[in-house]
Parts: sequence; structure tokens; C-alpha cells
Amino acid sequence: MVAVISSGLTNADELICPARGAALPPALIRAGPRAAEKFVEFFTAAIRNPNTRRAYHHASLKFFDWWGAVGLPLDQIRPVHVAGYIEALGREMSAPTVKQNLAAIRMLFDYLVVGQVVEINPAAAVRGLSYSAKKGKTPVLDEDEARTLLMSIDLTSIVGLRDRAVIGLMIYTFARVEALVAMNVEDYYPQGKRWWVRLHEKGGKLHEVPCHHKLEEFLDTYLDVAGHRQVRKSPLFRTVIGRTRRLSESRMTRGDVYQMVKRRAADAGIETAIGCHTFRATGITNYLLNAGTLEKAQALANHESARTTKLYDRRDDKLSLDEIERITI
Repeated sequence: MVAVISSGLTNADELICPARGAALPPALIRAGPRAAEKFVEFFTAAIRNPNTRRAYHHASLKFFDWWGAVGLPLDQIRPVHVAGYIEALGREMSAPTVKQNLAAIRMLFDYLVVGQVVEINPAAAVRGLSYSAKKGKTPVLDEDEARTLLMSIDLTSIVGLRDRAVIGLMIYTFARVEALVAMNVEDYYPQGKRWWVRLHEKGGKLHEVPCHHKLEEFLDTYLDVAGHRQVRKSPLFRTVIGRTRRLSESRMTRGDVYQMVKRRAADAGIETAIGCHTFRATGITNYLLNAGTLEKAQALANHESARTTKLYDRRDDKLSLDEIERITI
């Protein structure tokens, strides 16, 4: 059965972790074909979000690599072993990453218990590291930096028009990059006298946001020049064909957007180490600085809790800087 599963893992591998050659850790294969089958089932059937799948698969491989060195059978893993592993992780990883690793192990063993591979979940009783954050670590741009970045983009090519529209969408709608790259042309649409965007958020949820007038200008200019406005089911944001500076028919990926953001920030002379999530935090902070309310920011960002939105509120950063300059030594 292991051979059958292994030989048929090409697609499962891509679903689980495209960058990894083998989906099954050796320590799990030694536990028998049913354990291997349930492991694959967990990542291909039980987890639908590709980002969660990738992160949990990586965490599980790391755990079973460690467990393989221990050398005991799978059914002999106990809470004390998992606790020791989590303790060791805490010395090399941040608390949130350790908590994510523990969550992955706990969920996987829950699935193995239901699948009658093991009798108990050894991670169920293990507590994660204490962690509390009142402010997120995502770097943000101030208003001048964000404006400089947008104005620095060369708009004489379709690539520049696309990149301005991508960055503008993240700033003016607080969109996650995953939602942005999933958009089709039809997800930019008129409703009444305004244009709206439809974002494909986590868990298959659709989130509709009205367009800021600048974003509407960015998207209209981009689509008019790109020429695929009428192909409603096609990707809204497309990759570039080599060095031709012409768009392909392929959808941009998260990695494509990230590399573009890094390149544009360098061209604009921005030294802050920004990423795609920077624009979500930048948009929320700027909105709140201009008399927006936390409640409305939560709705626009599509957050379940206002506490999550608060992590993106970086208004106090400037206050802290102003106050520290009061020291006149």
C-alpha cells in the first residue's frame, strides 16, 4: 500500500508542498500503509486553504524528522515527547511559529486518532508558549512614502500600469495578496454609480469593497491598455512574458507580487524592508489617522475580530518617535 500511495503522490505533492520532493516522512512510512494513507488524506482532503496546508505540512515534516531520530514506533509517542520537542523549538523559533507548529501536530494526530492509526493524541495535553501582542510587526509606510512609491512607477509600459494597480488595490482595499491574485476581470464591476472589487478571502468567503477613486483610475487605465477587460473570466493581474514587457495569460502568484513589491520599493529608494502585507497595514493605519473608526476598518479588512484589526493600527509609532525626541541629553 505504501508503494501505491507513494507512486500516486505527484498531484498530492503539489497540493501539499510543491517545493518538497517527498510528501511522506520516512518515520511515518515505517508506521505502515494506513498511517501513510491518513497522513496524505489529512493534507489533501481535510485542509482546503493552500497556505495552511503548506505551513502545516512543513511543520509535520519537521516533527517527524525529529521523531525519526528518536527511533520509537508511532504509537509510542507520548505528551512528554511532544512537550520536549516544543520546548526545543522555542529555543530556535518565535513563539507564534512554535504555536503554529504545535497546532499542526495536534490537528494531524487528531486525524490519526479518528483514522484509528493511534489511540491517543499526544499533543492534546501540551501547552504552547505564552505569547501576547498588542501591535503587529508588519512594517508600514507613512503617507509620503506610499505616495512616493506609487509615483515612482514608470507608467509608459503595461507592466508599470499593472504594478501600480496591484499596489493600489492592496492599499485602498486592505486586500490580502492571496485575495488579489485570485481575482478575475469580472471581480472589478460597476454597481450603481461606483465601481467595486470582489475579493476571494480565506475559507472561500467573498468580500466586496467599493473602489477609491484613485484605485478606479489605476484599474481602468491598466485594463484599457492591457486589452483583456472583456475577457471577464480571465485573471485580472497577469504575469509578464520574459523580457518582452507583454502580459501573458497566466495569473500572477504571491511570489510574483512579492518580488515586484521588493523591486518597486528599491527603485523608489525605500529602505524599509516591506512586503505585500505592508500595504494592508499601511492602508488601515492611514484610514484611522484620517478619522476612520476601528469598527469600519474591521469591516473593510474583513477581520473577524477588532483585536486583529488593532494589530495593524500603527498610529502610535509616530507618537512614540515624537516623545523619544524629548530626551535632550
